[in-house]
Amino acid sequence: MIEQSTVAFYTLGCKVNQGETDALSGLFKRRNYQIVSFDEPADVYVINTCTVTHLSDRKSRQIIRRAHRMNPQAVVVVTGCYAQVSPEEVQSIEGVDVIVGTDQRKKIVDLVEAHREAGSQVSAIEDIKTVTVFEEFSAHAEISRARATMKIQDGCNLFCTYCIIPYARGPVRSLSPVKVLEEAKRLIQEGFQEIVITGIHLGAYGTDIDADLGELVKALCRLDGLQRLRIGSIEPQEFTPSLLEAMTEKVLCPHFHIPLQSGSDKILKSMGRRYNRQDFVDIFTKIMVILPNVSITTDLIVGFPGESEVDFQETEQLCRTLPLAGIHVFPFSPRKGTKAINFPDQIAKKVKEERVQRIGEISRNLTMQYSEKFIGSTREVLLEEKAASFWIGHTDNYLKVYLSIPDNFMEEEKLRGSLQKVKLQALRSDGAIEGKVIVS
Repeated sequence: MIEQSTVAFYTLGCKVNQGETDALSGLFKRRNYQIVSFDEPADVYVINTCTVTHLSDRKSRQIIRRAHRMNPQAVVVVTGCYAQVSPEEVQSIEGVDVIVGTDQRKKIVDLVEAHREAGSQVSAIEDIKTVTVFEEFSAHAEISRARATMKIQDGCNLFCTYCIIPYARGPVRSLSPVKVLEEAKRLIQEGFQEIVITGIHLGAYGTDIDADLGELVKALCRLDGLQRLRIGSIEPQEFTPSLLEAMTEKVLCPHFHIPLQSGSDKILKSMGRRYNRQDFVDIFTKIMVILPNVSITTDLIVGFPGESEVDFQETEQLCRTLPLAGIHVFPFSPRKGTKAINFPDQIAKKVKEERVQRIGEISRNLTMQYSEKFIGSTREVLLEEKAASFWIGHTDNYLKVYLSIPDNFMEEEKLRGSLQKVKLQALRSDGAIEGKVIVS
């Protein structure tokens, strides 16, 4: 009997990367590989990298070296944005056997087998700027047990002055609506209660194939059997009338991530963003009129070149004014190949760190205020994982909930990925909520 080869995955970065890792795991599974934890000995390690900041690059290198140390005889595969942008750096890391960028990943198992046969390093990096067709490969249920992540778009044409992603992902490419709906139906048949649609620049979906994101969202929401549809990050200027109309669909989760990046018009212009402060406020207000209890989170970059204390205070003031549910804050990270790396008036590291802390404090307060509004209410929670005596899950508006569940309520494997009615009882210090399953 031939022993089954094992493969382990490690994902860095965004939800798009996680969805792609799920799809890659499916490719290996279909070729009779057994998927194991990254902390276990494996025959193949696949590291799906990120390059959005210099810290992402560093973490990617650390994980690559860790894989090689765990099993020097294993095949180490490096894929994703860091591999695409810096292939020479990746090739020079000890133990790297296969390098695949952000396209041609359907061939990843063949590349592993080619390395195993030849013994030499294999690289499949192409000029991503020339790629114009969306690479299709289906999500796989092995990793994402509770919710399914479905990538429907890739690439970005915006070239914000700080951002390396267009160079890592290439131009906008979209999966056709027909194929999106086919994939969603398959995931529903597999038993998923919630599907998350993602993309590198999701709001640009369809601009290359004459399709409309809002109309697609409506069609997805009306599929039989789908309980929840969640959409990934959308730029402020890309909430079209059809997308706003889709917010009335009951299946669509009232949770949107809308990147702000700065509350200063001067800095937004320097960043190359396509909106101003008031544009952000206007779309925020429109969404709240449609969905008064909506959860809106955002991204901020602090310490961008030229950001004065007055500029930063404008950002602070806007964040305190808007009823955000949370803020993801990042210090500006100069990336080679972007315009902003050469901008004058670079901000000192100490100032960036202080501004991160100030926004972090605002974010914590906003999260507590938003979560507190729902104490005492009953909401459905998607159960995702068990930790000690609690189950952890999220409501449709992405409140994190710790649940106590009666003994013998349901088999553990049936609980994971199920929707349960929950009484939200108490606010935790981190903004999460403690709740109790309602037994009918």
